[in-house]
Amino acid sequence: MPRLALYALTVCVLAVAAAVVSFTRGSWIGAVWILLAGVAFNMGWFYIRKQKMDREAERAAAAAE
Repeated sequence: MPRLALYALTVCVLAVAAAVVSFTRGSWIGAVWILLAGVAFNMGWFYIRKQKMDREAERAAAAAE
């Protein structure tokens, strides 16, 4: 798994934890944490898919030779 994907997914988990803490304390700032978690999750998903597509392109190029 790419390093950037791991970082993004770590940020996602931490943002969800911060949102839970915020909501349990009665603060609506947790909504911002949920949005941050969504962005971080999408970044992680992007980097995972990018690595998979790059790997498939390398295999196709090797097979074409």
